[in-house]
Amino acid sequence: MKDGFLTSFVNVSRVQRIGSLDEYGAVLDGWLTVLSQLGFHARHLSVNGELSSWRRRQVEGITLRFRHLDRTLGDIVLLWNTEHADRMAVDLGSGLERLAWARTQERWHQLIYGRFAGAAPPTTLDAIRTATLLLGHGITPAARGSGGITRRVIGTIDRDAARLGVGALVRDAYGYWSLFGVLRSPWPEIARAIEEEMGL
Repeated sequence: MKDGFLTSFVNVSRVQRIGSLDEYGAVLDGWLTVLSQLGFHARHLSVNGELSSWRRRQVEGITLRFRHLDRTLGDIVLLWNTEHADRMAVDLGSGLERLAWARTQERWHQLIYGRFAGAAPPTTLDAIRTATLLLGHGITPAARGSGGITRRVIGTIDRDAARLGVGALVRDAYGYWSLFGVLRSPWPEIARAIEEEMGL
């Protein structure tokens, strides 16, 4: 995975119906104000993209991406119904981790994994982080459905890197995800479930 990307992340978004292009501009202006308050200087922010629209079934849209220096922070999408062009919406989004990365200018893996950044391959660290979130919300490994995703995520964990167990990494990820909501399962149960699925 490239720097700036994760399998699971905290989504920061604003999705709403709008009545005019002026409202779309106001949403973008409001977002630039928020970024400024977070410490992103306006002279380092840019918005780019193509004004030609794309189409998916009954929806058309224009996507613009906003950047700080050389890092893309997210995008803002103007959407409208192909048969009723006056039915418009705006979808603005970014990731909390990506915003922190651009703001602090830290190395990506160090920012996301902290003291564990060099403990295992990035794909393994990402998988444990994501499996912690899934299992923490009760999505247990299964052959199909959402449980199939949990099984697939755990299947990408490097067995050699996890030979001594995943408890410390799970506890760290659990602490992070707990900042944003209550997880159903305690972290030791999540670590046990991951190790059991891996056959450790």
